[in-house]
Amino acid sequence: MVKGPGELDVRKLQVTGGATYTLSLPKEWVKINGLGARDPIQVDWRPSGALRITALESVREVRRIAISTNRIPVDAILDHLMGAYLAGTDRINIHHEANEVREIKKIIRDFQRFTRGFEVEDESDSQHTLICLLNASEMPLRSSLNQMFLRLNSIVRDVLDVLCGGDIQLISDYEEREREIDSQHFLIERQAGIILDSYKVAESLGMTRRQAVEHANLARCLERMADHAFQLADMATKFGGVLSFNSENLPLNQIPIWQEAIRGLMINMRTKDAREIETARNALKSAQLSLKGHEEGLWSGKREAKKVLLEDHISESIRRMCAYARDFGETLLNMIAHEETITTREQD
Repeated sequence: MVKGPGELDVRKLQVTGGATYTLSLPKEWVKINGLGARDPIQVDWRPSGALRITALESVREVRRIAISTNRIPVDAILDHLMGAYLAGTDRINIHHEANEVREIKKIIRDFQRFTRGFEVEDESDSQHTLICLLNASEMPLRSSLNQMFLRLNSIVRDVLDVLCGGDIQLISDYEEREREIDSQHFLIERQAGIILDSYKVAESLGMTRRQAVEHANLARCLERMADHAFQLADMATKFGGVLSFNSENLPLNQIPIWQEAIRGLMINMRTKDAREIETARNALKSAQLSLKGHEEGLWSGKREAKKVLLEDHISESIRRMCAYARDFGETLLNMIAHEETITTREQD
């Protein structure tokens, strides 16, 4: 007998009136959803062949978690908060000792910088309660991906200017911009997890669970590109004004190729043109090969070691950005292939 979510039970069909097939429902499920005799339920015949039964006026589920410094070291609280955030938790209670209040408040501020939507609902000397004010069903994943792309592209654009002798103030806020990209990535991971657990959120966003996973993969590619953009900005900050490069020579002349390719790939999230995606991926592959050859030849001449080392690191970061952009394109192709796949039912 089924006692809770995730449990499996086998029930037999019954025939009533000689022509109507009936199936008994788990009593606990009926009680949890506040149903009674003659209450309507929705029966949804899924493309997979499964039937989904839903109460028309189902009770809203709220996910809660309690975190205590009695069980978790204070310096590990932030990791557990992030884990709760990605798991789709709506309410977080943090229990702590009175002498830990100041440190807990700092951890909460850091948590709020890394995430979206959580605010402090209540606090005392021994407890802090955080609640999420964002509704996952009202935040399109594609919009969050676009925000990640715009911030990533702006960092790369400004880094290119600085490496070519531009004002270093252009990237004075690169750490904050990178943190904003990370927070968008975490938000997408959170939403994708919620969609996997809740078909209602998936339906509200007009997205299948498979699409949610693929969008999380796209976000991961953008986040990894942002990591290398951050490294480029860090190098430009340390050496900008001391060492400058020519934008028309390797490795910097491959950045516009990456920019054009990733812009085209972002557009094809909507247009789904497989030919354009392949064109972008081929351009990125050529850029990777050019950068790899450039890196192999850097140490053959008699140049200042400091600049050669810096140029090697810059080239490697751009090359890896191209690689992750190609992965982004591959994910788009997978999404197109799945959408175009036709399913037929054949008798065994």
